[in-house]
Amino acid sequence: MKFPKPTRKRTPSGLIEVLRLLTVVLGAGCGYELGRTLENHGHGTVLGPFGGVGIGVIVGSGLGYVLGGVFGRTASSAAERTEVALREISADTLIAGGFGAFAGAVVAAACGWPLFLIPQRLVASALFGIVIVTSAYVGFRVGGAKRDDVLAVIGGRAGVSPRRQANAAVVKLLDTSVAVDARILDVVRAGFLHGRIVVIQPVLGELQRLADSSEPMRRARGRRGLDLLETIRREPNVDLEVIDDPHPDVDEVDAKLVRYCLDQDMALLTLDSNLAKVADLTGVRVMNLHTLSLALRPPVVVGEDVSVHLVKPGKESGQAVGYLDDGTMVVVERARPLVGREVDVRVTSVVLTSNGRLVFAHVSGAPAAAAQSSA
Repeated sequence: MKFPKPTRKRTPSGLIEVLRLLTVVLGAGCGYELGRTLENHGHGTVLGPFGGVGIGVIVGSGLGYVLGGVFGRTASSAAERTEVALREISADTLIAGGFGAFAGAVVAAACGWPLFLIPQRLVASALFGIVIVTSAYVGFRVGGAKRDDVLAVIGGRAGVSPRRQANAAVVKLLDTSVAVDARILDVVRAGFLHGRIVVIQPVLGELQRLADSSEPMRRARGRRGLDLLETIRREPNVDLEVIDDPHPDVDEVDAKLVRYCLDQDMALLTLDSNLAKVADLTGVRVMNLHTLSLALRPPVVVGEDVSVHLVKPGKESGQAVGYLDDGTMVVVERARPLVGREVDVRVTSVVLTSNGRLVFAHVSGAPAAAAQSSA
């Protein structure tokens, strides 16, 4: 079975090379100044044709190359920690990211001008370039990640609060309990669940362990979950994305889900009532499909006694029609003489039609005797 590979966070090599180049220039400048100082103090040629300046530039450049790579990776990792799940570069992301990069560069320029007080112009320029590039990059990542807030501030979405965007803009994080429930596919195909859905690698790991279990029931659940995710991935109104473990330092999968939802401002899609309670207490938006199923369950069940007001005769002989509080039609057999009265009935069947549910019942108790006597 083909399944999308996890999205891996890759270190942006371009940023590292730019920072490394600037660090090499900085190291060469420092080496040049140090070598010139040594020569001015009477130190002659050190190695053959190389003087103090040459040795200083070579050593400084080498150290700058090594330290620049370390600094570049460190700066990149620090910037990635501020990213909020930028998986697709949309127009909104580019605009907000560009604004963030510009703001970061302006702030860096305003705060970094004292660097030019350094007498060595080459060293000052290299340091200033490092500060500008790093700040602009961090500003782009933060601006792109917070694009809704940025666009609201700059007027790109005037009058629309980021918190009131359409539900399609809310990213859903899916847990294992939903993945193994076949109803999720019906919910997706009905259009109630659409947009971007994220699955973290630990959830796939749980499904894989279930699919490899020696117990037939657990194995069937795991395979069903993997098949459901593959089917959902092919649905046109859903963008299913698998990402790596966002918090490898956390052991429990549920804790990973809650923390990642908090970090990325996602909604948790679950059927686990305990996880839903914990997430809700933590401040995570919860989309509990069990709550949805309870809201859509039949208003009455077979064998249940209910009270209904009969308002008109039915289509068939002897039938009377009433309505429950939610508008569900109730067809009561042998109750036409009781039209206009409130009667107790017992549900015999519930039929699902294209227009909703239709309940069939018969009169119970005293009204039944009255109906028979009237007949």
